[in-house]
Amino acid sequence: MRTAIIARKTNETEISVSINLDGTGNHAMQTGIGFFDHMLDQLARHSLIDMEVRCKGDLHIDFHHSVEDVGIALGQALKQALGDKKGINRYASSDLPMDGTLTRAALDVSGRAFLVFKAEFSQNKIGDIDTELLREFFQAFAVNAGITLHIENFYFDNNHHLAESMFKAVARALRVAVEIDPRMRDAVPSTKGTL
Repeated sequence: MRTAIIARKTNETEISVSINLDGTGNHAMQTGIGFFDHMLDQLARHSLIDMEVRCKGDLHIDFHHSVEDVGIALGQALKQALGDKKGINRYASSDLPMDGTLTRAALDVSGRAFLVFKAEFSQNKIGDIDTELLREFFQAFAVNAGITLHIENFYFDNNHHLAESMFKAVARALRVAVEIDPRMRDAVPSTKGTL
């Protein structure tokens, strides 16, 4: 079973995350940040990764610590659940249209952490969340999962759709990348023999 449970406690946040890579997208999010919960719901639902996230953070200061630390914990959970990465597809990409918005996510479950983020919001907030925090989430997630992640928006009609298309595109790519290839079930997808 490719599952993981991560507990993370600092002076700024207290987080618990559980994931099942072979799930159906069941999810329960509780971060205290409504829009962020909505984005995490999309990540779980469209990746088919069962995901539960609980975060108590210092929201009276701002949302930065909670958003970044959830990215850290989710990344750690993904890395742990993948284990030795035997049999996974490894690479995947998704072009995600959402009304007048188009965003691409491409990723490599490589063990090498890297983020390329090419998207510029036209406003500073969506609801109560600072739009700049969405990049912080993906940076923390990619680094702690040990994945190479590229996110690029080509055009958008509103900021909500831009954010949502990012999470859905990453989810769809993640779904394919972590799935087991039945032809390579017992092999690590690398000429090196390890990832």
